[in-house]
Amino acid sequence: MLLNCDLGESFGPWKMGIDEAVMPFIDSANIACGFHASDPVIMQHTVALACKHGVSIGAHPGYPDLVGFGRRSIKCTPHEIESIVIYQCGALEAICKANGSQVDYVKPHGALYNDMMKDEDVFMSIVRALNKYNKNLKLMILSTNNNAHYEALAKAYAIELIYEVFADRGYTNEGLLVARTEVGAVIESKDEIISRIKLLENEGKLLTASGQKIDMQADSMCVHGDNQQAVDLVKSLREFIDGV
Repeated sequence: MLLNCDLGESFGPWKMGIDEAVMPFIDSANIACGFHASDPVIMQHTVALACKHGVSIGAHPGYPDLVGFGRRSIKCTPHEIESIVIYQCGALEAICKANGSQVDYVKPHGALYNDMMKDEDVFMSIVRALNKYNKNLKLMILSTNNNAHYEALAKAYAIELIYEVFADRGYTNEGLLVARTEVGAVIESKDEIISRIKLLENEGKLLTASGQKIDMQADSMCVHGDNQQAVDLVKSLREFIDGV
């Protein structure tokens, strides 16, 4: 199981996260592309940092919503969604090319990610965008009990999926994320998080907010690195996965 983290989400003089501290411990970085966060200078810095540590680079496109940090759903047509995804992937790809690297996969951000998992039209718009732009890009989605359905949809457009779980987010019994507005949405105890990930790694099961164990496929695990406590968690997860 790989570790991924949302990075490069600063904007101008406004700083978000501790990217330099997190990057050495992850396998892949989901880099903001300028719509929900970041700017060309931040993107350049983050890509260079990923290259320095041999970290795989993923485009992290979102709705055009800097003020709301991409966490607000915006009503877009399928063509608009295709266009904003292609635009953001292209912007990051250009910076990667200038650094001798490339974009390996795409993970939508925030509301676009959630809408993709709730609305098949949004999901298909993103899949079509990758098919048109670069069929070799994999699409990272939330792992659920409906993975086979999404896999069939993506396969029709020659797009491979990466199934993701969240280390520090609560899950419902249906295998979906607990809404951030509800109690139990974010797990802050490092011991609890490590315990949940051990269960996932050893038994392929995830503990839900209500205490139920559900089957869960996990190719990559998302961790957040926006404070020192989160960085300590990333280090602990790295040690656990590597068997240190």
